Amino acid sequence: MSKKLTSEEVIKIAKLARLELTDEEVEKYSAQISAILDYVSQLDEVDTENVPITTQVTGLSNVSREDEVFPFGREKDLIDCAPESDGNLVKVKSVF
Repeated sequence: MSKKLTSEEVIKIAKLARLELTDEEVEKYSAQISAILDYVSQLDEVDTENVPITTQVTGLSNVSREDEVFPFGREKDLIDCAPESDGNLVKVKSVF
């Protein structure tokens, strides 16, 4: 099933991606993205009825360790590097 993306669809995708496209780019990408979608649509024809769901094939599992808190010992040196501080805290500009 071949469907060519319209210029409006490409412009909407570009807006979502925060891209500014020229008219030439809209036409170019319309054809390119349509070709990609046509190629990927071939996967719809593959029979996956008896294929088990697979999320990982190497057999590895997440390896994590317990968090350990330990003193750094040079906190004062780091705070002294900050442009502004208040005691043992670094002052930063308000975000909001």
